[in-house]
Amino acid sequence: MYLLSTSAETASASKYLQQLCKHFAHKVPANWTPETGTVDFPFGSCRMEARDGMLTILCETPSRENLPRLKGVIDDHLERFAWREQLKLTWQESLQPQASAPVRQRIPRS
Repeated sequence: MYLLSTSAETASASKYLQQLCKHFAHKVPANWTPETGTVDFPFGSCRMEARDGMLTILCETPSRENLPRLKGVIDDHLERFAWREQLKLTWQESLQPQASAPVRQRIPRS
């Protein structure tokens, strides 16, 4: 899985989290509380957290080609919702290691 993460310092973290999730829920599955939210896009999923004046977003997708789309949809919508603050997100990309299959060892028979 490919991961994207970002955070933004804002006193309106909970407000923006709820706005994003409620907006996306019109087209894709989304669940939220004032503190956490999840959105499942066809091209990846995003988890959000609002805590102590910080909005944190973690997205994941199985395909590297989907990274710009995930970034774009979050950036575009948050920019519109937070226009008063002019929030700019800085994203970090990483590759989540896949769990490897267990190694089977032969036990010699005595």
